[in-house]
Order: sequence, then C-alpha cells, then structure tokens
Amino acid sequence: MAERAIPEGAMDDVDAVTRAVLTASRLLVAVSARSLAEVEERVTLPQFRMLVVLHTRGATKLVGLADLLGVAPSTAMRMVDRLIAAGLADRQTNPANRRETLLRLTEEGRHTVENVTARRRAEIAAIVERLTPTQRLALIEALTAFNEAGGEPLATVLDDTEPHPLGWAVDVAAARDA
Repeated sequence: MAERAIPEGAMDDVDAVTRAVLTASRLLVAVSARSLAEVEERVTLPQFRMLVVLHTRGATKLVGLADLLGVAPSTAMRMVDRLIAAGLADRQTNPANRRETLLRLTEEGRHTVENVTARRRAEIAAIVERLTPTQRLALIEALTAFNEAGGEPLATVLDDTEPHPLGWAVDVAAARDA
C-alpha cells in the first residue's frame, strides 16, 4: 500500500481529522454490525453491550448494570428479561446478601460474547494487515492519543477469546460501588 503525502496544513485541520475519525467510526460500526449479524435475531446492539458488561464484570446487581450502561434501571430490567428469555443471562440470589439479586451470563451468553468478539477481532485484523508497518505504527500512535484525549482507558492485552469493552468509558468509582 503506497504511503500518502500529507497535504500542506492538514496536520492542523480539525475538520479533516474529524472527517477521518467519522469515516473510521462508520467502518468500525459496520464491522460491529457484521460481527453481530449471526446473532442479530436474538440480540440487539444494546443487549450485546449488556452481555459484554456481564462477561467482563461477572455477576452484577441491576442498578450497577444500569449505571454502567447509562440507562434507567427499568430499561436495564427489560433488557435483562429479554436476555433471560433468550437463554443468554439469568438471575441468582447474592450469596453475600440474600435480599439482592445478581445478574450473570449463562454458558450460551458467554459463548455468544466470545464468538461475536472473535469475529470482530478477525475482521479488524484483516483490515490492519492491509496497512504497511509504518501505517500500523502511525495508527497505534494516533488512536492512543485519540483515546487518551477522550478519556477512554486502554484495553488490556488479553488472549483472543476475551472480549474488550465496546468503547464507553466507565466511572471507576461508580463501577467499584456497583
């Protein structure tokens, strides 16, 4: 792939950078949609976000889950009910406080998250492989700076079967208290 020359003044053109990021976000949304295509009859994107939170956090109280997703508890409860009906999540009594109910993934829910994440990772890897090593390094530097400017923590390095958060920053204190 040929290296592109940077036009004069482009390094300071906020509109040009914004257009490039919007285009990249469209591509990433398309990749996400394609990775969900196999399960889209059973799981919407917001429901998948919930599955990912449950996968990465484990058993979680409804109020904490709603806070992490930025939705009302009643909305979270409706989403949970649909996921339970689909066999992807279930409720269990909190062993530390029998008056509380925890939500967690079933094995089928865990496999759904892992399969969708693997498809997304494979498609992104295929795109990245088409870049030159210099372009890959520039992309790492640019995306790291972009994530830092947006306050998004870096994803941890995990093996290929582990999901990565889907791009919403978590208030660490609120998540810890959930």
